[in-house]
Amino acid sequence: MSDTDGDARRRELGDNPGPVEEEVEESFDRTVEEGAQRLNRSFRDVLITGLFGGFEIGVGIMAYLGVLYETGNHLLAGLAFSAGLIALLLAKSELFTEGFLVPIAAVVAREASYAQLGKLWGGTLIANLVGGWLFMALIMTAFPQWSEVITKEANHYLDAGFNWKTVCLAVLAGSTITLMTRMQHGTDSVTGKIAAAVVGAFLLYGLQLFHSILDSLLIFGAIHTGADISYLEWLGWFSYVVAFNMLGGILLVTALRLVSASKLLKERRDDSPEDPEDAHHSG
Repeated sequence: MSDTDGDARRRELGDNPGPVEEEVEESFDRTVEEGAQRLNRSFRDVLITGLFGGFEIGVGIMAYLGVLYETGNHLLAGLAFSAGLIALLLAKSELFTEGFLVPIAAVVAREASYAQLGKLWGGTLIANLVGGWLFMALIMTAFPQWSEVITKEANHYLDAGFNWKTVCLAVLAGSTITLMTRMQHGTDSVTGKIAAAVVGAFLLYGLQLFHSILDSLLIFGAIHTGADISYLEWLGWFSYVVAFNMLGGILLVTALRLVSASKLLKERRDDSPEDPEDAHHSG
């Protein structure tokens, strides 16, 4: 059976006239439309949502440290960290490493430009770090008894060094949080979205994957307590972790997702003007 015959037969069986299953098309449309909305915001709005994203991840770090301090169990603490990802989800804030699948899909579908993607990534990354730095100062002032725990956590990441193990942990962290985003866009159920956040938190912090933003907050918290850690040490660690987070999120999840939705992308691109910003202004 040819691809054309297969598409025709699938249309007979499904409710929609598109080239793929209805659920896949709905998920794809949600992803592209949300990506276009994010990318067409002003730089001021990007910074504000990114700043709040840093605060909300800080809430998750606070829950994580509290459970870890009381139990010493990373798996339980990882589940507690889900408070941050749930807050991020429900408050509609932005985390840098969530910005792979959704905005890239919009750019590839010609609903936004590469310049807008760069603005989103750069603004969100900076704002996440600034917001997280500020929130960690509050946390460690309020809970000085966590100083030893957070210093141990920060040194776990900084002392690991640049090697194949840490590269793989960073790639897995990027793919995990991007997959979490993919799952959340695959359903309209709030319960399902929250479940994806809990799973993502458990994997990221329960298994101590290397995540550029989340783990940076732990390092910032340790610095606030007076630990013998410099910002230069953090920057050296951060520079390679963020690169491999992006590699994992873009190659292992985003690229494969876009390949699977190639027919839908072609339809979008055929219907879009050459300049993505023209589509936004005319809409």
